[in-house]
Amino acid sequence: MKKILVPVDFSEHSENALETAAAIAKKHGSELYVLHMLELSNAIYTASTAALNEEGVFYFKLAEKKMNTFLDRNFLDGVDVTPVIKHFKVFKEINEVINAHQIDLVVMGSHGTSGVKDVIIGSNAERVVRYSEVPVLIVKHNPILVEFNTGIFASDFSEDAIEAYLRAKATFKKLDSKMHLIYVNTPDNGFKSSTEIDVLVTKFLRKADGDLENYSNVNVVSDYSVEKGILNFANSIGADLVAVATHGRRGLAHFFEGSISEDIANHSTLPVMTFKI
Repeated sequence: MKKILVPVDFSEHSENALETAAAIAKKHGSELYVLHMLELSNAIYTASTAALNEEGVFYFKLAEKKMNTFLDRNFLDGVDVTPVIKHFKVFKEINEVINAHQIDLVVMGSHGTSGVKDVIIGSNAERVVRYSEVPVLIVKHNPILVEFNTGIFASDFSEDAIEAYLRAKATFKKLDSKMHLIYVNTPDNGFKSSTEIDVLVTKFLRKADGDLENYSNVNVVSDYSVEKGILNFANSIGADLVAVATHGRRGLAHFFEGSISEDIANHSTLPVMTFKI
């Protein structure tokens, strides 16, 4: 985990993300890149060149001042921090920063537990999740412990989820985190017999890993919904992190083939990491 990107808007939620990223950086010797995106209005973009340059410089200097104040934190002592301010108009351009600096992980703050649809869908965090080509860790609270010793990766074990699984596996290894795989069997969402699940998981792992070494880490949970199954299992093993796959074009509400509602981020007090399919 060499390089971590933290997009910020100078809010309390951004501070939570920055502190979390700093803790990860100290543990793994990572560099932090703290990104603020100006997102200048259409009116500024359509102004004359002279006006654009003058107003653009003003907002850049203002953001630079805010960034210097924002980065004046004790928890950043000993961490290599690089501030980045960009005039991005659309969030998909975040991948330019990711590629330019070879970022391994994005850490982003979000509101508390009032539900994803209210606080992430349509927000900066959701847009970063949608466009980021690297894992995105979403945190909602001031970090108390960010060891991430035990994490779960929820999957439907479909062929579409193979790439996300492999990326999650690599990320968990970088974080020195034990990864528990989970399949949630529900009565109203394509219920499968034990034999059917065994065949599904075996086929998935053979195609993804080329072997069945990770089979013992697969947990099948029966519950009334996928969300409840994931959260109940996370609580039962004392997980530090919940990881899920997301279809980028659809946003955070769609974690698997089909969809999972916003209940995971709504009710989970744990950080949630997303891997784009």
